[in-house]
Amino acid sequence: MASAGSCGGRHVLLKGPPGIGKTTLTQKACEALQTDGVRIQGFYTQEVRTGGRRQGFDVITLEGQRGALARVSKQQASGAQGSRGEYRVGQYLVNLPSFEGLALPVLRFKPPSGTKCVYIIDEIGKMEMFSQHFIQAVRMVLDSPASTVLATIPVPKGRPLPLVEEIRRRKDTTLFTVTKENRDSLLPEVLAAVKAALC
Repeated sequence: MASAGSCGGRHVLLKGPPGIGKTTLTQKACEALQTDGVRIQGFYTQEVRTGGRRQGFDVITLEGQRGALARVSKQQASGAQGSRGEYRVGQYLVNLPSFEGLALPVLRFKPPSGTKCVYIIDEIGKMEMFSQHFIQAVRMVLDSPASTVLATIPVPKGRPLPLVEEIRRRKDTTLFTVTKENRDSLLPEVLAAVKAALC
């Protein structure tokens, strides 16, 4: 849990294990902010299932553009970078060109002078971290005075992800831990934190 005052940190992070509801909470927050007239850019990830079995993940921009983030690979590999420049996470083969083609333009969007923008990043995870361009874009958005980021991050498991740890240590972030117990009641607090960040 976290709390936000009248003017809190500039960025809001949602932390939790896979399937806990971070993306759903982010989408609800996004809808509410758009209803309030807040300028928003960004993307979220969604499972791709066939016959009840997960086949991978897609990246979807807030404008509705959709592309592959990762798919189940027929060849199993435990390493991060496989042969021929392939990037893998467990059984998944990451489609870096597809991901970058959708995620980078929205993160590089610059709002009109004198205005602020909320950037939705779902998520900053292991698959996304294969892209050095993505890492650079996330850092630029976080450092921009016109930007507020609402992002999801994974629970640390095994070796920490450097960018995630870097963001968690920033003094301008408000961190919420999403659980089964609070995921349905957390939305007002998340919205309050984002709005406080925009003041």
